Amino acid sequence: MGKILESLQNTVIAGFVLVVVVIAIMTKGFAGVDFDPAFFARYIHVLAGVMWIGLLWYFNFVQIPTMPSIPDEQKPAIGKHIAPKALWWFRWGAMFTLLSGLWLASANGYIVDALTLAEGTRSIGLGMWMAIIMWFNVWFVIWPNQKIALGIVEADADAKPAAARKAMLFSRTNTLLSIPMLYCMVSGQNGGAGW
Repeated sequence: MGKILESLQNTVIAGFVLVVVVIAIMTKGFAGVDFDPAFFARYIHVLAGVMWIGLLWYFNFVQIPTMPSIPDEQKPAIGKHIAPKALWWFRWGAMFTLLSGLWLASANGYIVDALTLAEGTRSIGLGMWMAIIMWFNVWFVIWPNQKIALGIVEADADAKPAAARKAMLFSRTNTLLSIPMLYCMVSGQNGGAGW
């Protein structure tokens, strides 16, 4: 068991193998199991969304508030090693969440209605628009500014604090949007108030 859990790659592979085992048990050996693109899209959407929003909340609830209490000589470990890797997973979690969400809406036949906020899809549509804004913030505001703040790209020393602040404010904006976005995503099909 140690060989599996000591390696992240092996742990993730084992997790997917366990999913297959669970499906086999639940369906008595895959009897009558058909490939459902909408279900597969939803599963990928939820996995990617957990990665994205989990890291968003890690940055905002843990890393940002903790940074002022970290001694200056220890901060490079975060800025040079932890943050760039976390931001990679953060960006690509956002990308896969967006793409799988659009695939899901398309597979279920409501993509146009949701994006135009038509009656009956207004809740999921509002959630989708908030998620699109959040995705845009990640790729076109937060990441470009984090590259400056972390010294990944060349920039004047004066530009780094301003870039860090801008990235933080847009990250906080995404945290703010994540709360109603998640409500909208689940309320329409689960009896949420107002829909």
